[in-house]
Amino acid sequence: TTEGSDNFFNFYNFPKINFPQKRTTSELAKVQRKNLNIKNKEMTYWFIFCKTDLLLQKQADGSYTIPCSEESPIELKPWTHVLNISPMEDGTEVKAFTIDTPVTDNPNYEMCGLRPSYYKLSRDLYLKAGKCHELIYWDQNTQFCGICGAPMKMSTDISKKCTQCGKSVWPSLATAIIVLIRRGEEVLLVHARNFKSDFYGLVAGFVETGETLEQAVHREVMEETGLTINHLKYFGSQPWPYPSGLMVGFTADYVDGEIHLQKEELSRGKWFTKYNLPTIPEKLSIARQIIDAWLEEQKSNL
Repeated sequence: TTEGSDNFFNFYNFPKINFPQKRTTSELAKVQRKNLNIKNKEMTYWFIFCKTDLLLQKQADGSYTIPCSEESPIELKPWTHVLNISPMEDGTEVKAFTIDTPVTDNPNYEMCGLRPSYYKLSRDLYLKAGKCHELIYWDQNTQFCGICGAPMKMSTDISKKCTQCGKSVWPSLATAIIVLIRRGEEVLLVHARNFKSDFYGLVAGFVETGETLEQAVHREVMEETGLTINHLKYFGSQPWPYPSGLMVGFTADYVDGEIHLQKEELSRGKWFTKYNLPTIPEKLSIARQIIDAWLEEQKSNL
C-alpha cells in the first residue's frame, strides 16, 4: 500500500521517489499535436503568383511542390503585401503574395499557370493555391472603399475596413450551377461560346439574386436549351478560383422540349451516348467529375 511504502522508505532513510503517472491516450495525443505544431510553426508554404502564374519548386524525383521554408524564397519588398492564409491540415502556415516579374533564372523553380498546376501538385496544395489566388484577386480589387473612396485596410485575415467611414468587406463568391441532363442512355452536352478549345461541357450558369440553387438550374436549362427537367439531384460542389467562383453540381432527367440553344451563350448542343462522346472537359473540373460518374452508371447498367 501507499502507507506501507512510505514507512519502508522512512525506516531505512531512503529518499522517497515520486514516479510519474502514466499518461492517457488523449494526453499523449495532445503532446504529439503540440510537438507537431512547434515543428510546423517554423515552416511556411509560400504561394507566390505573377499574375495568374504560380511559383512551383522542382524536387529531386521530378515532382513539384510549393516552396516551404522559414523565410520567403523570393525577396520581399517594403511594399509587398503578404496575405496570411488558413494553415494546412497539419498546421503548416500558409502565406501568399504577388511579384511583378516571373522567376526564370533559377533552375529550382518553375512558373506554372494555376489550371495546369492541378496536374503537378497534390490535391491539397492545388486547392490551397486556388484559395490564395482568390484572396489575392479580392485584395487587389478592394483597395478603396466603394462607399466613400478612402483606402481600405486589412481588419482580419479575410476582411477589410474602410479607414474613413468604417465600411467592412469580405471576399465574395460568384456562385454558379452546373447540371448533367439525362434522356434514357443519352446525355446533353453543349459547347459554350467562351470555351477556349473545341470541347463539350454541361449546361451551367450563375445563380441570380433572390433564387434558390434549384430554381437557378431550372431557369438556366430553360433559357439555354428550351428543355424542361425533373428529378433534380445534388451531385457536389467545387471551388472555382477563376477568379472567385463556387460551382454547385446537379444531375437531372429530361422531361420535354426540343433543343433551342441560346445563341448568345451556346454555339452547339446535342444528345450523346457513351459511344459517341465528343471531347469533354479536363479532369480538374466538376463537369468532368459529373460526366465520369454518369459513365460509371452506364457501365453498371450493362
